[in-house]
Amino acid sequence: MDAPQKLKSLLNQLNTVIVGKPSQVQDCVACLLAGGHLLIEDVPGVGKTTLAHALARTFGLQFSRVQFTADLMPSDLSGVSIYERGKEAFVFHPGPIFAQVLLADEINRASPKTQSALLEAMEEKQVTVEGETRALPSPFFVIATQNPHDQLGTYALPESQLDRFLMRISLGYPDRAAERELLAGNDRREIVDALPGLLGPGELLSLQKSVLAIHAADPLLNYVQDLIAATRAGRWFLQGLSPRAGIAVLRAAKAQALLSGRDYVAPDDIQAILPQTIAHRLIPVSDAGRGPVEQVRAMIEAVPLP
Repeated sequence: MDAPQKLKSLLNQLNTVIVGKPSQVQDCVACLLAGGHLLIEDVPGVGKTTLAHALARTFGLQFSRVQFTADLMPSDLSGVSIYERGKEAFVFHPGPIFAQVLLADEINRASPKTQSALLEAMEEKQVTVEGETRALPSPFFVIATQNPHDQLGTYALPESQLDRFLMRISLGYPDRAAERELLAGNDRREIVDALPGLLGPGELLSLQKSVLAIHAADPLLNYVQDLIAATRAGRWFLQGLSPRAGIAVLRAAKAQALLSGRDYVAPDDIQAILPQTIAHRLIPVSDAGRGPVEQVRAMIEAVPLP
């Protein structure tokens, strides 16, 4: 089976679990293909954890879940060395972060100290425990879920942590037809547990290399730069995008192009992924009267196409 067909089968399988949300499912797959990390922000009970587990199963990746709570310590993530009498030595016991897919559930319920423990892992693909640096598995993908900031007992993620996520998406409530299917169908956990792995780690790494090889023509790069410049103009947002964010936009657009069966990036790819890729990095100007996502969409309308 060739890559486009495999990706189509993969999306179809995920859409049988997360019903009525094809665009969000495609965003998640694009994020993983681009080698980024994903933040899902929504109220409890709309399928965030189910989606994360289904992604891991479908991609054939080792999955680990950590429920973030106020008393979770950094060592609970990374692991600890314990003295074993039989060996007369300290033996390292790896924590749940040593997985190919780590679900950081309700990340904004943990203290900032524990949230920051994820930073090195997400950026460097390694952790330092008791002075020793240990490599994480490859591929390594963090899916974090968080509740809206106005819920009790939540700590807002700082900008430096938000910037480590390639995309932030929201699932939202299902429409009536999708909710009826959920009510009448089998338990989602049973469906997820029965999902076959359609890819393996090696195939995923190969697809990620294919994403990097997607062509971006000069007019397309000019368009990306025009959009980045618009975020910095002061008309739409308080502060503009960094160069790292611009690179993230292009990487996500290349993944979107691969999912669309093309070997080049089109302006449509940029527009499709831009709100999910940059809105969490930006704060609208005070008189905008719109949220970050709506403000990004308004900016897209105002920037001319190449």
